[in-house]
Amino acid sequence: MSRPCRLIELSGAPHARGLQYGRLAEAEIKTGIGHYAAQVQGLGLTEPQLAQVVDSYLPKIEDFEPRYVEEMRGIAEGAGVAFHHVVMLNARTEVLKLAANPALREGLIGDDDPDGCTALVALPKATAEGRLIHAHNWDWKMEAAEASVVLRIRNDDGPDILTFTEAGALGRFGFNTRGIAITANYLESDRDYRQVGVPLALIRRKVLEQTQFALALRTAYVTPKSGSNNIVVSHAGGGLVYDFECAPDETFDVEPKDGLLVHANHWQSPVALSKLREAGVFATPDSLYRDRRLRQLLEDRIGQLTVADMKAALLDKWEAPWSICRPPRPSTTTNLSATVITLVMQPTLGLMEIAVLPALDPTFTSYTLQMEGQPAVAPGQAVHA
Repeated sequence: MSRPCRLIELSGAPHARGLQYGRLAEAEIKTGIGHYAAQVQGLGLTEPQLAQVVDSYLPKIEDFEPRYVEEMRGIAEGAGVAFHHVVMLNARTEVLKLAANPALREGLIGDDDPDGCTALVALPKATAEGRLIHAHNWDWKMEAAEASVVLRIRNDDGPDILTFTEAGALGRFGFNTRGIAITANYLESDRDYRQVGVPLALIRRKVLEQTQFALALRTAYVTPKSGSNNIVVSHAGGGLVYDFECAPDETFDVEPKDGLLVHANHWQSPVALSKLREAGVFATPDSLYRDRRLRQLLEDRIGQLTVADMKAALLDKWEAPWSICRPPRPSTTTNLSATVITLVMQPTLGLMEIAVLPALDPTFTSYTLQMEGQPAVAPGQAVHA
C-alpha cells in the first residue's frame, strides 16, 4: 500500500507560517530537494550558480507577491535548508530554463521531463448529485510521491485553502473555502521560455487566495508566464469551469462539452493552433488519446456521473504503460515516471480524495476543509476505488 500524503495545518503570518511548514514537513522537503539537487548537478549547475540564478529571478517573484518570499524564507529556516533550494521547489522549471547564463539556458531547454497530466471536471448538470466534481491525474517523477504533502492553510485575511503540493512549494492543486478550485497540465509551444514570467506554482497559490471568482480567473488568465500551461479553474457554487490554454504571452479558452471538461497535454483551441506551434506531443504522444479515451469512458453516464465513475476512468490502464493511469515506467531521463496521484475534489462538500501511485494501489485517502456556511465533513480514513 502506498503511503498517504501527510496533512499539515498552517496558520499565522507568512514567515511564521513558513516556519511551521518547514519544521513539520522537514523530511519531505529534504527528500524533494535531494531529488532535484541530483538533477541540477547532472546538468552541470553548481550550488553557487543555482543560488545566483535564484537571486537574479527573485525580483520577479517579489514584484508578484512579496509575502511569498517571506513564506519561502520561513520554510527554509524551519526545515534547515538553503533558501535557494526552497525557491527551486516553487519554480523548478523556470529556474532551470531561465538561468542567467544564455549558453546554459539553451542547454537546459528540453532536458526536463514534462508533467504529463489529465484534467477532468464534471459540471453539476452532468453529475448524479448535481455537484461539481473537479479531478486530475498528475504524471511526474515517481519519487515525488514520497516528497508530497497536503496543506490546510488557515488564512487571517482570505479564504482557507486545502492544497496538494510537493513539500516546500506553496501550492499545486486544491480548493478554497469559497469553492474556487484549480488544477493544471503541462503544455508546450514554440513561444516558451522567451520571457521571464511568474512561477506557475505561485500563480496557482494566488488563485486559491482569491475570494472572488473574477479575480481568480484574472490571475490565471493575465499573469505573465515563462512557459505554456493549461490551467483549469472551477467554482463549485456557481457550477462553472474555465480551461485556459496559456502561452507565455496569450491565453485561449477551451469550453466544456455536454457538462464535461477533459484536457490532456496537447493544445485544443483552434484559435491557439492557428497562432502557435504545438511542441509537446513528441514527449507526450499518449496525450493525443488520453483525453478522448477519458471522454469515451464517461460520456454514456453524463447526467448521472458519480465520483466512482470518475475515479474508475482516471484509473484506466488501457495501453499501459502509456495509459491514463500510468504505472511506473522509464522516462526520457534516468528516473521513473508514473501517475503520482489521482485527485478528486468535491469543493461543495469540502472534500479532497487522493490516491498515491494509483496504478500500484488505488486506495483513496480523504482530506477535508470546512466550507463557508457549511457544516464540517468528517474525514474518512481510506476509501477504495
